[in-house]
Amino acid sequence: MKRLVNVIAASALTLSASMAFANDNNSTETATYIPTAENLKARQEFADNGFGIFIHWGIYSMFGQGEWYLNYGLNAEEYAKAAKGFYPAEFNAAEWVSAIKNAGAKYICITSRHHDGFSMFATKQSDYNIVDATPFGRDILKELADECHKQGIKLHFYYSHIDWTRPDYPSGRTGLNTGRDVSLRNWPNYYKFMNNQLTELLTNYGEVGAIWFDGMWDHDEDSIPFDWQLTEQYELIHKLQPACLIGNNHHLKPFPGEDIQIFERDLPGENTAGMSGQEVSQLPLETCQTMNGMWGYKVADQDYKSVPQLIHLLVKAAGMGANLLLNIGPQPDGELPAASLDRLKGIGEWMNKYGETFYATTAGDFEAQPWGTSTRKGNKLYLHILSADTTDIEVPIDCKVKKAVTFDDRKKVNYTKKKEGGITLHLDKVPTDCIDYIVELETSTKK
Repeated sequence: MKRLVNVIAASALTLSASMAFANDNNSTETATYIPTAENLKARQEFADNGFGIFIHWGIYSMFGQGEWYLNYGLNAEEYAKAAKGFYPAEFNAAEWVSAIKNAGAKYICITSRHHDGFSMFATKQSDYNIVDATPFGRDILKELADECHKQGIKLHFYYSHIDWTRPDYPSGRTGLNTGRDVSLRNWPNYYKFMNNQLTELLTNYGEVGAIWFDGMWDHDEDSIPFDWQLTEQYELIHKLQPACLIGNNHHLKPFPGEDIQIFERDLPGENTAGMSGQEVSQLPLETCQTMNGMWGYKVADQDYKSVPQLIHLLVKAAGMGANLLLNIGPQPDGELPAASLDRLKGIGEWMNKYGETFYATTAGDFEAQPWGTSTRKGNKLYLHILSADTTDIEVPIDCKVKKAVTFDDRKKVNYTKKKEGGITLHLDKVPTDCIDYIVELETSTKK
């Protein structure tokens, strides 16, 4: 999200957020959270960055069926044997980070441990990890962290709250047929395991931009609400790294201790995918979306969104004050798919020309219009015309316009004021092959 920093600071420092978490005994605890100055600064930097790349990668990539493959009735012990053949010889952290940076993305969020329980880092909490369980024997998160720090890209860690392989995880509605002994469920033990892993991630990999949680929805059908003990977990993270942001893909209103709000496969306020109907908060916003149809590598899924489609998604997100976290599922050999690299290249070419209208902007002055959307930076309002069937563009702006020019060639654009408010732009033409025709308005007042 790209909110103004004073809005973030005011809401965070003057309001004491509280929310009740129901536990197995049907009692409640109230949490309050006041972010530090470092955290507020990190929130604003996150909002200004606007664009990140999501990486879903694990031993599931070897099956080429997506990241949920274990959930499709497989036995966890048989599935785990794939680790002995996981050898991503083509993985090159420098090449990954360079391609992502050249696309204009400012941060990477990678799966440190997904629902299948396999850790993609050197953890001492379990030998089911990329260093101890595979012939590859390298800590790819450490290599990626070092390269991100070298190239000036923020690194975020996705971390699953659920585990389809560990018997101590109190299973919910997914991963029920993997062969676990449910009599061994032990939440205190599993909770300690998670916090120990989080401590490793926040201690051994340098500065971490965010922890991106997923999986709370696994218990959303419980008759008695499940107590995830988020308060203590969030406090641990902020104690280890105060500037580290916390987001949770629980599809609910943000809880105390969370620093960003996540929307899955939808822009804020939309709910076409059925997972993002929650109230939009004043926290920095982020929407995550796939390039094709899957998060993890699926060999049969070559239905990639085009470069213009992805740019429109970026711009629409920015127009609503949200970041876009765009996903790539690397191949089992460690390479980023050629189609993904092609899309990254195309996005980067657009960002090189039009990044000024995207980075460090806030949401536009009005909701998206049939022709497109807008972003604001100071007294500049950028109109992103994504589709127009007329050269007269209605702009429902409520402040005085001093000048209007095309962003590309700085040519004057004529406009007329409307009695009922707003203006009508009179364009000479809107190129049919233009991905995003941008008109820059200089206004007398900020939004």
